[in-house]
Amino acid sequence: MKQSVIKEMVTNELEELLETEKSRLEKMKVNHMVSPLENPKQITFTRKIIARINTELRFRELKEAQN
Repeated sequence: MKQSVIKEMVTNELEELLETEKSRLEKMKVNHMVSPLENPKQITFTRKIIARINTELRFRELKEAQN
């Protein structure tokens, strides 16, 4: 998911997406411990998506605090 797509989303959608991605990451980690994933890079990609969402949420929080 690109940053431009994340920027267009509403804050509520971002928070829901964040929770979904976090739970997905946990499931992938557990599944990877039990039996190796086909593509272990999926864990890295999911972590990056979570970081992008957190960055955008923090940016909006700071922007709101300035106003």
